[in-house]
Amino acid sequence: MVTATAADVVASVVDPELPMLTLAELGIVRDVRQDDGGVLVTITPTYSGCPAMETIRADIRVALRRAGFGRAEVRTVLAPAWTTDWISETGRRKLAEAGIAPPGTAPSRAAGPIPLSLGVRTAVGCPRCGQPSTEVLAAFGATACRELRRCPACREPFEHVREI
Repeated sequence: MVTATAADVVASVVDPELPMLTLAELGIVRDVRQDDGGVLVTITPTYSGCPAMETIRADIRVALRRAGFGRAEVRTVLAPAWTTDWISETGRRKLAEAGIAPPGTAPSRAAGPIPLSLGVRTAVGCPRCGQPSTEVLAAFGATACRELRRCPACREPFEHVREI
């Protein structure tokens, strides 16, 4: 017996790399359609090489099956490209509560290919003590979309989700 909508079920699936966030809070769920043939879910990866996509697709299928939905297909679309601006306010709050500095506003850019710019954001606040300025320890954290930083005030290391 199905008691929730397919969209509700998909929205509640947890991201495997940021388990404090649901896929809806992360902003990668584009569409959920249900008809007599099953459920069609459309998602956009945080970046085209995201290694978590197969796990995310499998987790969505399992969640839908456990909720009583039949056949489920998960499609990936790359356009429009995901941006950290799609992380919900609830998601940003949960990141900070987990000790991960949420991203600021993503840089604006024209449609089309995303230019790569290598630079260091200078104003990332500490999610633990609120110190407004922190330092980069490593360009990459546990995943490619995060960097490792340290707060000069409380000396605690933390991760920051980079703006894209």
